[in-house]
Amino acid sequence: MGSKTKKIKAFGRFGAGYGTRVRKEFNTIEALQRKRQPSPFHPKSQAKRIAAGIWKCMKTGKVFAGNAYSLTNAK
Repeated sequence: MGSKTKKIKAFGRFGAGYGTRVRKEFNTIEALQRKRQPSPFHPKSQAKRIAAGIWKCMKTGKVFAGNAYSLTNAK
């Protein structure tokens, strides 16, 4: 099953039938939301996404609201 996800990365779990554009957009969003973001509460800490729009600072433990996929507005 490893060869299934090599080219299409995280989208491989859905199988075939969605098209190239959907796969590429999904992979960019998936990579962005799973990446650790800089925390607004502690300059050297990172924030982890808990759910859509809910983030947690890894250093202070504060839970706060933000954007759905990323704390920055960059796409």
